[in-house]
Amino acid sequence: MKTTIEISDGLLEAARRMAAERNTTLRTIVEAALCGYVAAGSCQAEARPRLRRHSFHGRGLQPGLSESEWAATREWSYKGRGG
Repeated sequence: MKTTIEISDGLLEAARRMAAERNTTLRTIVEAALCGYVAAGSCQAEARPRLRRHSFHGRGLQPGLSESEWAATREWSYKGRGG
């Protein structure tokens, strides 16, 4: 399956160097790393980090917006900004 991921330039270069040193492909290196990460159960422990709720200027969530209505929240946040 094909997918797109964003990783840091330095990590990508290190993975490419490793692939070249081992005479293999970048795909093989990435798959091996993911297999190891998943097998170790690491992804379950870090899959959903707990974030504290924040509000700015003490106003919190604006009237008419709720956490479950992302489209309305996005539209409101870009209102008057050309987005």
